[in-house]
Amino acid sequence: MREGGEFLPGGRRATIKEVAEAAGVSRSTASRALTGNGYVAEAVKLRVRQAASDLGYVVDAMARSLKQQSTRSIGVLVSDLRNEFYANLAAGASRQATRLGYTMMLIDHQGIPEDELAAAEALVALRVAGVVATPVSADATEFLLRQRIPVVEVDRRFSDGACDAVVIDNRSAARSMTKQLIEQGHRRIALLIDEEDWTTGRERREGYADALEAAGIAQDRKLVVPTGWDVADALEVARELLASSERPTAVFAANNVLAEGVWRAASSLGMRIPDDLSLVAFDDVPWMSMVTPGVTAVDQDAAAMGRTAVQTLLDRIADPAGGTKTVVLSASINQRGSTATPAEVAAPLAD
Repeated sequence: MREGGEFLPGGRRATIKEVAEAAGVSRSTASRALTGNGYVAEAVKLRVRQAASDLGYVVDAMARSLKQQSTRSIGVLVSDLRNEFYANLAAGASRQATRLGYTMMLIDHQGIPEDELAAAEALVALRVAGVVATPVSADATEFLLRQRIPVVEVDRRFSDGACDAVVIDNRSAARSMTKQLIEQGHRRIALLIDEEDWTTGRERREGYADALEAAGIAQDRKLVVPTGWDVADALEVARELLASSERPTAVFAANNVLAEGVWRAASSLGMRIPDDLSLVAFDDVPWMSMVTPGVTAVDQDAAAMGRTAVQTLLDRIADPAGGTKTVVLSASINQRGSTATPAEVAAPLAD
């Protein structure tokens, strides 16, 4: 190929031998100059790269991976790119991978365990150096580890101790958020949650329960409300909850998608936030600061999680024999206007 991507006469691509001859160096020197593996004097490196550019030469990453048994590529498996959390996590991972000289292959398996495993198999076939995953089961991680592919589980863990992980302290953040509602006078606090089989959901429910127990409030099982994964499911469940005669005075939505469902349900029922209902959420996303009032939410920096996960993965690639580690990142609460003292408490205070 020549500059601009044109092929050499005969429709063939330039070879490393031709680059070496054009630069007046050996093939091994040309290879080192182009891959960055091994020492080459700076002036020689520039001459080789100019020759490669003139010829339109591109390093054959697949051929190199066959020789080295892996590539300078990593895989990232996420659950649902429609969810801003996963999109931001992937963006952070991509920036860190690029900064450190790796390319990233991103696969969205839509939270389907069978598709996640199939994606893991595809990444092994592509000889990735390692994988970052937001797992929905242990199967993909276990498969990758059997293939000696390093894995970092991020956001949640299914293979605790078997591989590295990057997570948020979900339990502590959920406890703090629930405690804040209790301190405002709420006693009937509902937790809208989409799953408890994963560490994220389980730990958020545990933090919610911790705060109620510490305040001496008996946990009402009817206020822990399961729902599906998407806004439509959350909207339907929230409408039923808020229309009941024993509705809660506050709702803690366990993620941003469920919070949107609650917001829409309250609006459809003519309920005012926070006058008629206080609403808080886990996982802050842009719409929560664009509505009026803004939604108070736990802010977990998804991009930072992605960056940290890639760094942890590359550390593991460099030191495969080291002990596994779990990196726990802190979360904060972005205070906005979606909570208030419940009406039945506020009225006697006003008197």
